[in-house]
Amino acid sequence: MVKTVPDYSFEEAAARRGYTRIVGVDEVGRGPLAGPVVAAAVWLNPDDIPAGLNDSKALSAKRREGLYDEICARADVSIASCSVEEIDEINILQASLRAMERAVAGLKGGADYVLVDGNKVPPAFGLDAEAIVKGDARSVSISAASIVAKIWRDRLMVDLAQQYPGYGWEKNAGYGTKLHLEGLRDFGVTPHHRRSFKPIHNILYQDKKLSD
Repeated sequence: MVKTVPDYSFEEAAARRGYTRIVGVDEVGRGPLAGPVVAAAVWLNPDDIPAGLNDSKALSAKRREGLYDEICARADVSIASCSVEEIDEINILQASLRAMERAVAGLKGGADYVLVDGNKVPPAFGLDAEAIVKGDARSVSISAASIVAKIWRDRLMVDLAQQYPGYGWEKNAGYGTKLHLEGLRDFGVTPHHRRSFKPIHNILYQDKKLSD
């Protein structure tokens, strides 16, 4: 199977249709048991695109860090999130879409066309947009957004791990690893855990049953 490398063809196609501010948007953090879902929107200057952009999962941690700095220095970047409380209130899919809407709305230069990673376009964009499945491996603008969102969220989880040690968030970014589940068993649920997610819900429900 040939590995795809992201390029600027989706952006060029939109430009041929008359759009001038074509941005990529991606989110990270749908699956973790803790922490917010984070989205980034990025407008790349077509004359100044950082080399080596790719799906953040296909890059080494060191390469991601370097690209994060380059993207933030050379592109119009907006980062937004949806809190744990919002995730529990409206569900993770809707929270992911809301975070993407916020990220696009926060761009300094605005946007008139949005390339969205995945198969859904957030309804509240109010902009022309297209969803691109596996877009982070196909469009450099979405690749840039995936890198920015991942690095920003990973750093946030490292900070939260200092406040709530024992769950391994500095390593697992809130995903349900063995260490994280052991931390839940030993230290309980924190304010940063998603109560609507099954493992957390089950712990809280068991505790409630025991106290009834």
